[in-house]
Amino acid sequence: MSATALETSRPVAAKRQVIDCDIHPAMTSWTEVHPYLELRWIEHLQTYGSHLRHAFSEALTHPRMSPDAARVDAYPEEGGPPGSSLDLMRRQHLNPNGIEHGILIPLRWNPGSQRNLDFGVALTRAMNSWQAERWVGQESRLKGSILVAQEDAVGSVDEIEARAGDPRFVQILILPRTDEPLGRRRYWPIFEAAERNNLPIAIHVGGTNGHPSTGGGWPSYYMEEHHAVAESMQAIVVSLIFEGVFERFPRLRFVIMEGGLGWIPSLCARMDRNWERMRGEVPHVRRRPSEYLRESIWFTTQPMEEPERPGQLLELMDRIGWDRLLFSTDYPHWDFDDPRYAFRAPLTGAQKDQLLFGNAQRFYGFP
Repeated sequence: MSATALETSRPVAAKRQVIDCDIHPAMTSWTEVHPYLELRWIEHLQTYGSHLRHAFSEALTHPRMSPDAARVDAYPEEGGPPGSSLDLMRRQHLNPNGIEHGILIPLRWNPGSQRNLDFGVALTRAMNSWQAERWVGQESRLKGSILVAQEDAVGSVDEIEARAGDPRFVQILILPRTDEPLGRRRYWPIFEAAERNNLPIAIHVGGTNGHPSTGGGWPSYYMEEHHAVAESMQAIVVSLIFEGVFERFPRLRFVIMEGGLGWIPSLCARMDRNWERMRGEVPHVRRRPSEYLRESIWFTTQPMEEPERPGQLLELMDRIGWDRLLFSTDYPHWDFDDPRYAFRAPLTGAQKDQLLFGNAQRFYGFP
């Protein structure tokens, strides 16, 4: 639900414990990572800047998304972009919404999409240290995500091993618009390291691989770009399953973030039907595709579809599996889901507790 709709929503319900699986911290400027970068990379930034494979190296993929795709009330009074003030995050979100744990998802400066792979790896290390000291080290409710430069599998594995024993980090973060479909074997060393260290992999909307965001080319409108988010997540799921990732790494867990929910049942049915007819092409996929999805993939709720008939949302959750849904707000973005208003469907207290807290508690192993 867009934050602009809150004033006309129904009265606030009793506060519940909440685990928010999608909070976006921001830097005020590149200089925030300078303490964690070697001098050569500071000079590289100052001289050459960021190099992503699209026209505007510091912009997001559609003009409407710049700057920051954020709530109008999320700009700190002291200056800086939304998400850059821990004090404001506490006052505006963590404290009033009962956030027990918040998972950080840094998006800007996109180290995994840097064309200079050495710089991308260095930037992941710096941004992970920045998360640990600037955010998690100052707010115990927050947890970090290990950024990796996935196009450099060796560098990614090194960073995973360096952070895996640090309880401040609870998952690995990869953005979905990778150079090749994510199930391809070039990425398997990352999956092996994730499974070995019992770390889930979060796939959050984003990435700039230079390819058009839709199968038909670059879109004209933000509406098209926004819809392509769900399409990119479907492509990720299909690639992981049919490339045999879950046969090779049966204990590997993924969480798909901010990709919507309505497409999941239809995709499962389509994959199963085609697998029954053409399974000879993929003998390494030994079970129905929907079984791999059901066992190994979780989904965050924001931005969930909100049908005109609220009961249909309950039917959708039944088909996906209530235990596969993790609550997220997308703070501080404009389509933020306030935990007090997020579910229009008539959920029971037990269902709300499961979605807002219980599922994520089990998934991340929080006490």
